[in-house]
Amino acid sequence: MPRSHELSKLRNIGIMAHIDAGKTTTTERVLYYTGVAHKIGEVHDGATVMDYMDQERERGITITSAATTCEWRKHRINIIDTPGHVDFTIEVERSLRVLDGAVAVFDAVQGVEPQSETVWRQADRYKVPRIVFINKMDRMGADFFMSVKSIVDRLGANPVPIQLPIGREGEFKGHIDLIAMKGITFKDETKGAKYDVEEIPADLREQAQAYREKMIEAVAEFDDTVMEKYLNGKELSEEEIRRCIRIGTIARKITPVLTGAAFKNKGVQHLLDAVVDYLPSPMDIPPVQGFSLDGSKTIERKPSDSEPLSAIAFKMLNDSHIGQLTFVRVYSGVMQQGMNLYNATKDKSERASRLVKMHADKREEIDSVYAGEIAAVVGMKFATTGDTLCDEKHPIMLEVMKFPEPVISMAIEPKTKQDQEKMGYALNRLALEDPTFKVKTEEETGEVVISGMGELHLEILVDRLKREFKVEANTGAPEVSYREAITVEAEAEGKHIKQSGGRGQYGHAVLTVKPGEAGTGLVFENDIRGGAVPREYVPAIEKGVEEGVTAGPLAGFPLLDIEVHLIDGSYHDVDSNEMAFKIAGNMAFKAAVLRARPQLLEPIMRVEVVTPNEFTGDVIGDLNSRRGQIVGMNTRATATVVEALVPLATMFGYATVVRSKTQGRATFSMEFKEYQACPKPVQEAIIAKYTGKA
Repeated sequence: MPRSHELSKLRNIGIMAHIDAGKTTTTERVLYYTGVAHKIGEVHDGATVMDYMDQERERGITITSAATTCEWRKHRINIIDTPGHVDFTIEVERSLRVLDGAVAVFDAVQGVEPQSETVWRQADRYKVPRIVFINKMDRMGADFFMSVKSIVDRLGANPVPIQLPIGREGEFKGHIDLIAMKGITFKDETKGAKYDVEEIPADLREQAQAYREKMIEAVAEFDDTVMEKYLNGKELSEEEIRRCIRIGTIARKITPVLTGAAFKNKGVQHLLDAVVDYLPSPMDIPPVQGFSLDGSKTIERKPSDSEPLSAIAFKMLNDSHIGQLTFVRVYSGVMQQGMNLYNATKDKSERASRLVKMHADKREEIDSVYAGEIAAVVGMKFATTGDTLCDEKHPIMLEVMKFPEPVISMAIEPKTKQDQEKMGYALNRLALEDPTFKVKTEEETGEVVISGMGELHLEILVDRLKREFKVEANTGAPEVSYREAITVEAEAEGKHIKQSGGRGQYGHAVLTVKPGEAGTGLVFENDIRGGAVPREYVPAIEKGVEEGVTAGPLAGFPLLDIEVHLIDGSYHDVDSNEMAFKIAGNMAFKAAVLRARPQLLEPIMRVEVVTPNEFTGDVIGDLNSRRGQIVGMNTRATATVVEALVPLATMFGYATVVRSKTQGRATFSMEFKEYQACPKPVQEAIIAKYTGKA
């Protein structure tokens, strides 16, 4: 089957936002106007197309980024709906890795909220061009200009309004198009499908003229001819303005701002126009970069069907009808049904037995996925999130995704023997789908411990065990995932010698350890010059060190960011072997860490509470009592936004407390910030709890 849309007519976009900014509603309206969904699904009655997992429909939050396809003005738009709750940042991260552009949805009442900042920073990291949709203009307290200012103040972005609202709150009717200088008002009786184009209301003309002037000034510099015309006072055509906005958006120099009320069907068609007009096609972004398998040289792949195949698996999903689905973004070449693929990350061969285009939870079988497209593959055996899939004759390794470490754990046990048989399989399937969900069995006790990014994250996964895998389980109280770290450099040796007749064992290693750079994990260097330890035994010593990192000396928590240097050792011609050196490496590492003044670290969360002004004192007092550090406060209309850094250990059950302190009127969000050293009394209490000795 030939390509249905040329590359220039393809848009891979994500819709990103803070929880409750109206992202899923906006996506639903997009699907309605592009003719994919014939009935509009509402979040509050649990009928949306994109939120297709049961829990999403119940909770009204989007958990799994569903991929769906639609058409607008002869362009194909692939939309990845992303969650706005911070426990699901990984979904956002995966989506942004494979998108070309994004729509950031903001709530006109709240402006930029904490999760919007997180997602915006992630999009900056992946260099994703975006446009802004200021939604909910019909709500009490909606303020377009405050929202635009918050984008400048909190995100450091360069927003350029290309529309202004006509009216606000209950009086919101539509918008002014600053390019055409016309008013657009939506007809409520046609569900916003029809609208009138009219003259700009007299009381808004002066403001519109001023904002048009600002817009042209911001965008004219992207095209020399247009700049010259503008400086000479000549009128610019609509086509010239649009071209400049497109150049500036794709270069990430500006962010066009549109406005509307998706729930009231106002502004969505013009948002779709902006996606087509201003967001990039796969041809507009730089070719994807990868490496040769040995990492020695950089390889570039252009978004062309004639290039060798390169693709990335960005999401795994278990479908009850057809089994494991692997979502892929093809960067170059063509992936065909039945084709053999090379998984460069795992060094395995895979087969694409079937290819499907997804529309939320409906599927359409296809025979080819072309460069720039997104689809799902059925029948992959080894692929997991972030793996590179390519042509074996032309191998490439695309940039590997980095996932945050989980910060919260809980014990889980099956309710019955039947559940026990199914639980291991089910947990492994869920861990395959979600790299921030970890499953571990404690060696001594046999207890199964699951870890994730927050209480809600684990709650949802336990819920999925029950619904999708029919596994009933009991869970323990959530536990904080502490870490250990060394504070100074230290040296120690490890000797493992057993020589009592016959073939013995002999391994001897001398190591230095020192605190590593933040985020580097374990770095192992062999500094031995000459043959104190034969080269073939060095990997065994490294393995011994790797095992040592998993459990620190204070309370058995993993060690964070540590640099280890092998500096000396000795061997025996007959008795030395790999096992002896692995044990010696482990002994030397443990001894060195003990000398390096280890300390306990705890996860610190960035907490933002939005509270009515009269409860601000109570909220701050409560955060202080949780060892919180207030780092910022600002006022919005009748509410105060309190920003604090608080240890996760003190935040369990906070939702209930903050509701009772503010008569249910405060909202809060929380995301992981960093690991910090525990105060001494806290450290002693934790060590006593986990080891039974102070």
